[in-house]
Amino acid sequence: MAKTILPRHYHPMEHLSPNSPYHYDVVARAIAFIDARHGDQPGLGEVARATGLSPAHFQRVFSQWAGVSPKRYQQYLTLDHAKAMLRDRATVLDTAHGTGLSGSSRLHDLFLRWEAMSPGQYLAKGAGLTIFYGWFNSPFGETLVMGTSRGICGMAFSAETGRDAALVDMTARWPAATFEHRAEPLHDWVQAALAGTGETSLFLIGAPFQIKVWEALLQVPSGFVTTYSDIATHIDTPKAVRAVGTAVGRNPIAWLIPCHRALRKTGGLGGYHWGLPVKRAMLAREGARYEAAL
Repeated sequence: MAKTILPRHYHPMEHLSPNSPYHYDVVARAIAFIDARHGDQPGLGEVARATGLSPAHFQRVFSQWAGVSPKRYQQYLTLDHAKAMLRDRATVLDTAHGTGLSGSSRLHDLFLRWEAMSPGQYLAKGAGLTIFYGWFNSPFGETLVMGTSRGICGMAFSAETGRDAALVDMTARWPAATFEHRAEPLHDWVQAALAGTGETSLFLIGAPFQIKVWEALLQVPSGFVTTYSDIATHIDTPKAVRAVGTAVGRNPIAWLIPCHRALRKTGGLGGYHWGLPVKRAMLAREGARYEAAL
C-alpha cells in the first residue's frame, strides 16, 4: 500500500469549514483563557498553548473563523469595545431603514423574508403546527434549528447549555405543536443563512409585543448595536424597557434575529439566553469583520 505523505505542518482539522464545531471549540477555549488573563494581554503563543495547538495552527484556525488575527481580535472581546460600539455605531432605529442600514443588517448578502403568526394562533400555543427540527454546525458551535413549512421559527446554540437543555427550552415554547426530528425541510434555509447568501424565510411565533421587539432587532445592522431603551422608544413604548429586555431574551431565532446586538444603556453586554460567551463571540466577530472591511 502506498504511503501517504502529508505536507509539513499539516493538521487534519485545519481545512474544515469555519462553521465546523471544531473551530468554535478552539475559539471558545481561547476566549476563556483571555478572560482568565484579563489585563495581561497574553501573547499568541500563550493563547495557542491554552487551546492545545501550535501557534501557527491556532493562528490559521482562528483567523479563518474571525476574519482577523487573534491578537487583533482580543480588543473586540473587552467591555471597552462594547462601549465603543455603543458610542460610535449605535443605531437610531427610527432612521435605520431610511438610511439603508436595514439593507446591510443581514449577514452579508442574505435576504430575510419573514412573517408572523397571528395573535390567535400564538394563544393556541402551536396547536395544529408541525415543527421540524435538526442539528446543524454554525460558526458558534452546534445549533438547533426549528421551522415550519413557512420558515425557520427557532434557533438555539447549545455550546453553553448542552443539547438536551436547548431542545427542552425550544419545544416548551410551543407545547401544543407536533415536533418531528427531521432536518431536510430546513436544509436550504439553514445553508443560505450560514453561507450568508440566498434567501431564508422566518416564521415568527410570539405575542404581538414580542414580535414588535423582534422586528426592531431585524433593523440593526451587523457590526452595529442598539439599546433596550432605544428599542422601547422605537416601538412607541418608551417606559417599557424592562418588558423589551424580556422580549429580547425570549427571541426564538437567535443570531438571525440579532438579539445579541442589544446592550444596556451603560454599554454593558447584559445577558444572553444561550450564554454570555456566545454573545461576546458574536459581537466581537461582527465588529472585527465590519472594521476589517472598511
